[in-house]
This record gives sequence, C-alpha cells and structure tokens, in this order.
Amino acid sequence: MKMLISLMIPIALILFGAVVVGSPPDTFRPPVRGTRGVVAGGHPLVAEAGLRMLHRGGNAVDAGVAAVFAAAVIEISHFGFGGEVPVIIRMAGQPIRTINGQGQAPQLATREFFLGQTPPRVPSTGPLAATVPGVLEAMIVALQNYGTMKLADVLQPAIELADGFPIDEMRVSYLERTRSVYEVWPESRAIFLPNGRVPKVGEIFVQKNLAASLRELVAVEKKMLGRKVSRRMALGAVSDHFYRGPLGRRFSEAIEKAGGLMRPSDLAGFEAEIDEPTRVNYRGYEVYKVGFWSQGPVMLETLNLLEGYDLKAMGHNSSEYVHTSIEAIKLAFADRDRFYGDPRFVKIPGLELLSKEYAVVRRGLIDARRASLVQQPGDPLNRRSLIGLGRPGETGPSSVPEAERANDTTCVNVIDAQGNVFSATPSGAWLPAFIAGDTGIPVSNRLQSFLLEAGHPNELKPGKRPRITLSPTLVMKDGHPFAALSTPGGDNQDQALVQVLLNMIEFGMNPQEAVEAARFETQHFVSSFDDHKYSPGSLILEARFGQSVIDEMKRRGHLVEVKENYAPSAAPTIVTYDHLTRVIQAGADVRRGRYAIGW
Repeated sequence: MKMLISLMIPIALILFGAVVVGSPPDTFRPPVRGTRGVVAGGHPLVAEAGLRMLHRGGNAVDAGVAAVFAAAVIEISHFGFGGEVPVIIRMAGQPIRTINGQGQAPQLATREFFLGQTPPRVPSTGPLAATVPGVLEAMIVALQNYGTMKLADVLQPAIELADGFPIDEMRVSYLERTRSVYEVWPESRAIFLPNGRVPKVGEIFVQKNLAASLRELVAVEKKMLGRKVSRRMALGAVSDHFYRGPLGRRFSEAIEKAGGLMRPSDLAGFEAEIDEPTRVNYRGYEVYKVGFWSQGPVMLETLNLLEGYDLKAMGHNSSEYVHTSIEAIKLAFADRDRFYGDPRFVKIPGLELLSKEYAVVRRGLIDARRASLVQQPGDPLNRRSLIGLGRPGETGPSSVPEAERANDTTCVNVIDAQGNVFSATPSGAWLPAFIAGDTGIPVSNRLQSFLLEAGHPNELKPGKRPRITLSPTLVMKDGHPFAALSTPGGDNQDQALVQVLLNMIEFGMNPQEAVEAARFETQHFVSSFDDHKYSPGSLILEARFGQSVIDEMKRRGHLVEVKENYAPSAAPTIVTYDHLTRVIQAGADVRRGRYAIGW
C-alpha cells in the first residue's frame, strides 16, 4: 500500500500541475469586480484614495474627486494641481451633466505676442504656457452639486501623499528625462531634485509646500463651517480663497515674476461650467462625451461612421477592421481640426456634425482598398465633404526638444452601488512643471493647445479656452449605466476609447480583455501639442497584429510604423455596471500602470 501511495502522489501532482498551468491567461490581470463600488485610476494609491471615500459612505462623485486630488499629487509626470479636468457625472434619477474644468487663456495672451517670440509659437512648458488652473474649481462644483462630503474629507489622501509617498519607476524616469528643463527654475528644482539629485525608486518623495497649500484650503472650509454656514457655502469660500483670494494671488504673482502672463484678475474671472453632454446612439448604446471644446465628439463621429459596417463579421483586428476604423477616425479628426473650439467664441455646427445623415455622406469617402493620405473635412450644414483644401499643417518630426514636449494625462472612473458615475480625464501641469513660488502648485502647460492661425476656431484669444484632447466617456444602455471610460494619450485618446468600447460591444470582451487587446492608432491630424505637426497616412501597429496584417496595411497605402507590444500611448481604464446583478467590473490597462480597486 505504501508503495502504491508513493506512486500515486507524483502522478496526482503531475495531473494537478497540468490543470493549474494549462493555457496562459488571456490577460495580464483579471477584471476587478465588486458590488459596492469600483474606482479606477492611474496609480494604486489614487484608486485607494477614491475607495476610501466609498468606505466612509461617500458616493461616486466624492470618490472621484478624492482620486483626482490624489492624482494631482502623486502622478507628477502626467498631471498636477494647477492643471485642468473635464468631467462627466451621472447621478441616479438626474440628467447627465458635464463640468468644464478647462481654464482660459490669460488676458495678456495674444496671438501677436507669441508670433513675436523666438520661435514664433506657444511654449510647451514654463510660465508662458499656463492657462488658469481649472482643477480646484471643477472639483468644488462637483462636490457642491453632486457630492456629499467636505473638502477636508476628499483632500485628506492628497495631503497625506504630499507629506510623502514612495516614488515609483515611472515618475523617476520622467524626472530624469525632463531634468534639463525644470532644473533652471529654483522652486521646481527644490522639489524635483531633493538633495540635488533625482530621487531613487522607492524613496519618499515630499511636496511640503503643496501640502501646506492644501491644508490652507481645508482651514478655510473649517473656519466657515465653524460659523455654521452650509457645506455648499463653505466650499464656495474655498474657491474664493484661491481664485479671488490670497493663495491665488501668490500663485499668479509667482508666474508674473517668472515672465508669465497670468494675473490675479485672470483667476478671478474663472468659473467651471456645468453643461449638457454631446451624445450619439450606437446600436442601442447611448454614448456621452463633453462638448466641442474638447475632442470628445471625435469618438461620436467615428461611431456614427462605423455603425454602417458589420464590424463583427470583419473580425477583431483583421485587416479590413483596422483599415475601415482608421479611415473613419481620419474623417472625424478632419472635422475636429476644422470646426472644434471654445463655443463661447465660435459657432460650431454640433448637431449637424453628429447627425446620422451627415455620417452617411462622410462614409462614402472611405475607400475599402486604399488609405487616404489627405485631410477630408466636411461641410455638415450642406451635408457634403470638402476635398482639396491644402495641407492643414507642417509635416515631419517635431522641432521641439524631447525634454520640453507635452507629456501626458491620467484618468479616473468610478461607479458606485447606486449606479452613480464619475468619469474624468485630469491633465496638465505635468513634468517638466514650473512651480508657482511657495504655493508648491505646478502650472498648466495647456496654452500650447491653441493655434496661432488667424480665423481658426481654435485660434488663441484672451479669455478663451483651448480646444483640448481630454475626453471622459459615459455609456448608457436602456436607461441604465453601462460603462465609464477614459484614458491618457493626447490626440490618441478617442481612437483608443473607440476600440475599447467596440471590443466589448462588438466582440464580447470583458473589461480587462478590452483594455489589454492590441490597438492601432494614427497621427493623421494636426497635433494638439508643441509645434502642431501633421502626419498624413500614419498608422501605428503593435507587433502582435502579425506580419500578414502589417503587410496588408502597407499594401493599401498606409504609412505603417510597427511598435513593440503594449507601446501605444493611450492607457485606458473602463468601469462597467450591470443593473440587474449590481455587479461592477473594471479593466485597467497594463501599458502604463493603470489600476482599479473594487469593493
């Protein structure tokens, strides 16, 4: 018997091992699932900050605001407190609304001023690149109208992180790469080069001046609440303390002292606006984006175009699917480059751009056999296309030094047990950031998103908001939330989000599969950053598309660049909601450290 047992044990272990090892998993991570709430962001501690609010009884907006504030402290490579953030919010039983957290250009920022600079463009970073910070006002508006918690509650994780957090590999690499730019500014050098060097991975990174500014804001709220005023009024006092008070004056005076154009009056005139979203219906799914002051409607135009094809029959990431999708994306970007801008300054034919009838006209420009190498904007008012308008911008590689170029963005998506939804794309004030004096607050880099072309909808004007790339997304199905998704990636955000959403709707993937799947992207548009270069015909593919797809795309005339797997710039998170089971799921892209936590 002992001999028999001794023979059976290794056999059982072999069989057990075969079952456990089996085929390799389809994704690097499993989907995150919960029933009380899920928070997804760009760093584990960011997601934890949001989840902490849910644990304390807060809703999705409380959690989302806390995550945005935490990201402003910890994700210094992608986003800072002086940046901007557009938001989409859905509260159960209420209309879906957006918050425009993009600050405007200073009154001294004119087209003529920057044409007189050497070189004649808006800088990619530094005090001259600053727009009014929109983050604090946008988050206060969200808390006042949709949240339940005090500023002290939602800011506490950010304050703790500003007191010190273990810095990671990504932040260290950005600090090393951009050092030649930020080290010329004393306040930036003091924060980013403690002890005269770039911090090592795992060292505690401290932002004591930023922590002091955050505590200053909390003290204002505490003082007002001590006078027995409402939570809403106390939050308003916090906004006033920054935008019309002493903290904002110190912030703008530091920028002015360094040669920037920001003045206290620029901050005093800013309001984060609550607005209605743009939307289209795609095969029964209602897809919501922010307005034409962002590139968000590009995703909606693309979905309208693709709705006319049997994508499922084409096959996921087949040559036909990639070609058709890229050609649709090009057409949507052509309209972005021709029409989108701040609606307070320009009239945008928004209803016509998003109409199904216009999509039928535009769809006729997609050649199933050949890639388009020219921009083809449309005339939505007359439902026709405009061809032969000439090259929309300079081609070729950027002349901006690598260390100065626009870096990145992050994302926050939250759904709670009641089906409340918060989707945001925080950005700006990234490395190499200019720090505004003793406030510890990095200034925005977003003024560079304006064009200096006279008469263009996105032409730089004082008090105007730049047309941005930031693009949160909310999807509804049969009157219930289906998904919240957003991503970093600049101009590539919406083309990545289209693919992630279609991966689920058309190809039945779970959230994690949808974000990890191979993606393609194009730069067939006028870049929103740096020197606004145009790359006609470009198609970027991950190597895992395979040689047959790569060769077929070249045969059709695409200018193909093959990158290593998981290299494309976008890195989305998506949170989904099943109203029948109340199960909330999330996928977080492995490409750049996205992270989700469920409860």
